[in-house]
Amino acid sequence: MSGFNTRAIHVGSEPDAVTGAVNPAVFFTSTYAQDGVGAPRFSDYSRVNNPTRAALESCLADLEGARHGVAFASGLAGEDALLRTLSPGDHVILGNDAYGGTYRLLTRIFGDWGVRISTVDLSDADAVASAFAETTRMLWVETPSNPLLNVVDIAALSSASREHGALLVVDNTFATPYLQRPLTLGADVVVHSTTKYVGGHSDVIGGFVATNNDELAVRLRFHQYAIGAVPGPMDCYLLLRGLKTLGVRMDRHCSNARAVAAFLSTHDAVDKVYYPGLVEHPGHDVAVKQMSDFGGMVSFTLKSGVDVARKVCESTSIFILAESLGGVESLIELPSEMTHVSTAGSMLEPPANLVRLSVGIEDVDDLVADLAQALAL
Repeated sequence: MSGFNTRAIHVGSEPDAVTGAVNPAVFFTSTYAQDGVGAPRFSDYSRVNNPTRAALESCLADLEGARHGVAFASGLAGEDALLRTLSPGDHVILGNDAYGGTYRLLTRIFGDWGVRISTVDLSDADAVASAFAETTRMLWVETPSNPLLNVVDIAALSSASREHGALLVVDNTFATPYLQRPLTLGADVVVHSTTKYVGGHSDVIGGFVATNNDELAVRLRFHQYAIGAVPGPMDCYLLLRGLKTLGVRMDRHCSNARAVAAFLSTHDAVDKVYYPGLVEHPGHDVAVKQMSDFGGMVSFTLKSGVDVARKVCESTSIFILAESLGGVESLIELPSEMTHVSTAGSMLEPPANLVRLSVGIEDVDDLVADLAQALAL
């Protein structure tokens, strides 16, 4: 099997050998009968392994082009397991536009533990080179980033990381493996909040880490087992189901986002639109090179400031005012007061008048009309 959609539907979901069921079973079990003392047939405990979770891990790892995939109870749980491979005194470089939860985890949890963090503009090669230190162990990248949709060159950053002996970690949540496969571009690790586009229906929380590094995979598996932040079997089933329609959903997310970005770009109330699919976007050429399409996220600033931005967020009827992203329904939010409030006072603090859209798969004319009426108020 070579096509993305074919693999998304079939890898890990082979018909049951006994019943012929075309969907994988949901194994609601905490433990397993053993044939003898210390001789389990599959596993000894579901925190260690669960067949439904194993199916999810094999499918998403395959889609990312990874030998190893490890599922977690949330995106941040996956990030935590990965960051626990560091030691006090180690240094992490983080982009100056990133998810607030990642920044909070690095600064408030691992910062207190002794891990040092530097934030830098990852599109500035000189700034990135200057940020490396002898103790740098990871370069952490979001592309496209959250919430300013910055795009950085994964292959170029891979070369810089290798030169300094650091791992390149790419958060692929916004792009998904349907649009971008960082491991093929030189990344060492891919992380996901599977809550978002992988699940795709705003009904499950999950995380994932993929890698081709055998030694790192062993450590991640141990952390998954020893810390226990594992997804339940029903969560894994919902994520597997989401993967089966990821490709067709992303096609619609992308086409709708392009239309929304084009509309916003011509609106008198809008100051700036952040969308990699626009030719004027500074990362457009890199996005064309490393992505197959530009995603379903659009951000924009308003000429009138935060009060009007807040009013716009509260005035839509189809776009739902809510945090998160990647579901079939369209969402709108004010990052500075919602998803990114933890970045206040830092280099990562977004503009107060920035509005972020997760463009869903509704009829695009309805979405444009909804934004038009909100912007006219």
